[in-house]
Amino acid sequence: MAAAGWTLLLAALMSPAHTVDHNHSEAADTYHVSVGHLFLLKCLLVDAHTHVTWSRAGEHGPKLPSGVEVRDGLLWFLPVQMSHDGSYTCEKRGWSGPVTFGVSVSSGKCPDPPENKSITLGGSESVPCKQSEIFKLNNVRNIRWMKDCQLMEPSGDHISVEEDGLMRMSAASKEDSGNYTCLVDVSVDGRTYTAARSIRLTADKPIIIRPEPMVVYPQQKAVVVEEGTSVKLECLALIGFSEDSETFMFWTVDDEHTDEHEELKDSWNFVHDRGRVYGQSTLSISKVRRHFLNVPISCWVSNSAGCKDGIVWLREADRSALYTHVALCLSASLAVLLLAAAVLVFKVDLVLAHRKLMRHFSKRAPDGKLYDAYVSFLPPDALSSAQTASLVLQLLPEKLERQHGYSLYIRGRDDCPGEAVHDVIAATVRTCRRLIIILSPEGKSSADGKTEEVPLSNTKNQLCYEQKVGLYDALTQKDPRVILVEIDGPVDYSRLPESLRYFRRKQGALKWKKSSLPTNKPNKLRSNRNFWKNLRYLMPSVPVGRLQTAV
Repeated sequence: MAAAGWTLLLAALMSPAHTVDHNHSEAADTYHVSVGHLFLLKCLLVDAHTHVTWSRAGEHGPKLPSGVEVRDGLLWFLPVQMSHDGSYTCEKRGWSGPVTFGVSVSSGKCPDPPENKSITLGGSESVPCKQSEIFKLNNVRNIRWMKDCQLMEPSGDHISVEEDGLMRMSAASKEDSGNYTCLVDVSVDGRTYTAARSIRLTADKPIIIRPEPMVVYPQQKAVVVEEGTSVKLECLALIGFSEDSETFMFWTVDDEHTDEHEELKDSWNFVHDRGRVYGQSTLSISKVRRHFLNVPISCWVSNSAGCKDGIVWLREADRSALYTHVALCLSASLAVLLLAAAVLVFKVDLVLAHRKLMRHFSKRAPDGKLYDAYVSFLPPDALSSAQTASLVLQLLPEKLERQHGYSLYIRGRDDCPGEAVHDVIAATVRTCRRLIIILSPEGKSSADGKTEEVPLSNTKNQLCYEQKVGLYDALTQKDPRVILVEIDGPVDYSRLPESLRYFRRKQGALKWKKSSLPTNKPNKLRSNRNFWKNLRYLMPSVPVGRLQTAV
């Protein structure tokens, strides 16, 4: 009902009869009123909270005639008198100039009609009362229509009047032509006044059957915005197969026209596509206000066949989802970093646990190897220390062979006298999966009862051949893999072959702490716990069958 009122109001505003005089920098509209009626005059683009100054043209200062006063920015005529005929000016601070309105007072019972509207013969028409400021008072008591200043009795079938004053006419004929006046009774300050406005209807248009318009979009669309920003809303409506001068489009915000808000500006035009005609309208909001949010913003399209609307809602951007997303991303990143750190810290333990679990479900593929590791060191009959011999001949077999099922070839323990040393070394190294090289900074000799330090380079010839074979295969074929073990302190690699220095730089070396060696075997095995874990990590996995046999 309200939409229909806006439709016909805009149609009237678009007609040339509305503006009758232009004698100022701003449009000077003339309003036709009659003596004894209530009349409210509104300044353009202001609301009840806007401070405006009204004055009568030709008067010095803001002096108004008797019976005319300003209330809530409106100029009230209580009621209209013949002396009120003339021009009135409103001014607002910040405007480029004042706006002037003409008030034409007649002595007749009904005011002169300011506009002439052509209606379709045999068609249906809707004529609004067009007294929006009066209806905003919310104390309207009675609404009625007059034709040619004679009170009409609505027949119901041909002419009916709705609660908001909209007069509907069906099957219009030439006899329906004439001056129509809408009368509205309203109570002001305990006194009843009557407001009146007239319009001239002429039934002279032939009936044209037009399709009812249809809004393509929006249809209950929600647009996320931020308060204070600008936004443009688009609307598309199907008009028919030809342009129609009676078709127009407009927008309302919570049932208020866009003219009520200075932040709103709308425009529309016809668009042709595949033989059809569409109406395309744009609502530009320069600044989204709080009262624009969560209220229906309607795009209306209207012609002689009907009126349709599409609704869009402005929703304030919900930052909680963004904050939740950011928090989840940060939490996931932190979890990944912590997991990566945990993997780095506990990598050895994880790999050993994985091997322990998987050896029950998988079997090692045959690789032609006989031993898990070849242990290379300076034998006890050379200049190696007793601690080195204890590590190689006692602790390594106890920990790796007996407890974990590894198969070791220890030179000095597993070779047989009389064998061709070079042939045995070459053949044995190639049947081992790892090459463990025990390195100490120096050999020690107690000749003549004195302790003499002999550099490792003086005795390296004893291991030179097996190192060459194993390191050559490791460099060229990456088999066996080399494990360096340092004992008795830092080793001077400058006196060792370049191949050993290369492996030291590439993968580092395990360190055996001789100072922590206890005297009894159980304590020896519990000491250097990280050393044993790292050594098992570098060794290959052991099949479960061999582990059970070792146990």
